[in-house]
Amino acid sequence: MDDSKSSKEITLIAATSENNALGKDNQLIWHLSEDLKRFKRLTQGHAVVMGRKTFESLPKALPNRKNIILTRNKEFQAEGAWVAHTVEEALNLTDGDEQPFVIGGGEIYSLLLPFADKIELTRVHDTFEADTFFPEINLQNWDLIEEEKHFSSVDQPYAYSYLTYKKINS
Repeated sequence: MDDSKSSKEITLIAATSENNALGKDNQLIWHLSEDLKRFKRLTQGHAVVMGRKTFESLPKALPNRKNIILTRNKEFQAEGAWVAHTVEEALNLTDGDEQPFVIGGGEIYSLLLPFADKIELTRVHDTFEADTFFPEINLQNWDLIEEEKHFSSVDQPYAYSYLTYKKINS
């Protein structure tokens, strides 16, 4: 697996609050239309790895992407998606993609964080009640290489920042 990993840059992409909240009741907590457009722009044409619950929260498989669902459920099948039962199997399904994305949820981010080379994080500058959280990032292992701040507005009640982290020595 090391050979296939070295030829690709595995990227976790997520929107989290100051308290690392991702979602509640299998739904996003906030709606940031600019962030959703950015997500689409960055992930389009790439493999996206997600958990079953994340997949089930979507209306259908994400178009123009290779949808890979990581689940322990051996019976699970999904239209328009590949199903994997181990991290290694999911990563092998991303072969041929130089930058596969991990798109959630919380458990999947935790499982794949050790394999990640990059994190595209939208940090919503507020705290929220949630039942799903992004794992804590050990900043000794990650360099913040880009930061773009966005202020709250009439259309967007929350201030947020796009943060790009690169694993140190990756």
